[in-house]
Amino acid sequence: MGHEIRADYDQMYLLPPAVEDWVPQDHPARFIREFVDSLDLKELGFRVSRSEVGRPSYASDLLLKVWLYGYVSKIRSTRSLEKACRENMGLIWLTGMNTPDHNSLWRFFHHHKEQLKGIFKQTVQVAAKCKLIGMVVNALDGTRIRATSSSNRVVNSEDLEKMLGRLDRLSADFMTEIERREQEEIGEYSLPPSMHCALRRKSQIQKALKELEESEKQSVHRCEPEARLMKNGRTFDLSYNAQAVADKDNGIIVAQDVINEGTDNGQLVPMLDQVHENVGMVAQENLADTGYYSSSQIGLAEARSYDVLVNPPPKEIMAMRGEANPYHTSMFMYDEHNNCCICPHGKRLAYVKNKVRGRNRNEFRVYQCREYRTCPHSGQCSRNKRGREISISVHQAVIERQQAKREVPANKRLLAFRKAIIEPIFAWTKRHLSFDRWTVYGLEAVKAQWSLVCSAINLKKLYKQWKSDSDVMSCIPGGSGSGG
Repeated sequence: MGHEIRADYDQMYLLPPAVEDWVPQDHPARFIREFVDSLDLKELGFRVSRSEVGRPSYASDLLLKVWLYGYVSKIRSTRSLEKACRENMGLIWLTGMNTPDHNSLWRFFHHHKEQLKGIFKQTVQVAAKCKLIGMVVNALDGTRIRATSSSNRVVNSEDLEKMLGRLDRLSADFMTEIERREQEEIGEYSLPPSMHCALRRKSQIQKALKELEESEKQSVHRCEPEARLMKNGRTFDLSYNAQAVADKDNGIIVAQDVINEGTDNGQLVPMLDQVHENVGMVAQENLADTGYYSSSQIGLAEARSYDVLVNPPPKEIMAMRGEANPYHTSMFMYDEHNNCCICPHGKRLAYVKNKVRGRNRNEFRVYQCREYRTCPHSGQCSRNKRGREISISVHQAVIERQQAKREVPANKRLLAFRKAIIEPIFAWTKRHLSFDRWTVYGLEAVKAQWSLVCSAINLKKLYKQWKSDSDVMSCIPGGSGSGG
């Protein structure tokens, strides 16, 4: 006779259940434990406490396991992690029934921001040794992720100066009151709590003003001065720009970083340098979008023997269609041997000077027409009262080689495939991991959080390999250690 299964709360066990039996053999918690235990955390810079006095502290390897498992499982806030350590069976097993509180978890993150980048590097090296990285084709791109601060509180320098003035007057009033009371009373008169809050606000405003001056921006958030207003679709949000380089074979992220610039310009070579540092080499071909196009960056990439394919900016596309305008820049011939430019009518534009412009410090040679006063076509050619000027990049030969390289049919197809390599990483991050906003303040903390996100993505890919091949952990540099 059948019966319904119900919980028996009075059930007694002859032997207590073993911790090892709480999760299946292929559970991701086991993979995270093996990964962390195989690392030499002390060598990676994590704090390893061996003190025999004082209250015991949570070990670095235990807290790192909690953070990595949390990010793999979409649990990111310290309070949610604390709760999960009591309720989530994977974390209960992973921590051995220890329940680190949210303060311990936050202090670990706060003190190991730089070391978390090393954990990401370890995931890359494991993937490389497991032959999950082909290093034939890599693609790089950036995505803007909203800051934790609200865009509504962005102010300009004038607003900050007014706030600072009000706080200065408030401080002066308090100091006058303190002096009066010290003269009337015996002893010292301490600052009230409200004044401490005002002084903290003043410090924040001064920091925001300094950041505004150094960055040459027009607006800044006084509580998070390192964040920038960036265009996200149709709106402008206070954001940071997350960078990533992905390998074509399995989508493993081989380099990552965060910048507080709204454009990717200037990040081509730095990101490839990081790939070289993490893997020991760069891919045979590296694909990038228009945002990375920079004559100085492409020139530096060639100097370092980095093979790159970069989509041209709109102005270069227009130059390719310059036949519609007989006086378009593309219609002027550059004569490198004689250091001059030749206009469509055969007139020479003489070299004037070199100039540097843009945040990438791109250098150009400037050539100017000397016959514009007598030339019958000067009105059609230029409205410049000093005559037509043409700027030629000092890396012009490199740019021309890049243009010729892009015209190869196989390279056109390869460059069109760039999105299929890198864009799924960002889509998966924002949709599957639900990570579309930073939960920490400041560029340094944001960099550490992005390291955790990218580590989680790589670990999920490695986990699939681990389920079918238990020898994956032997690929980790240092073998299987104790984890400190």
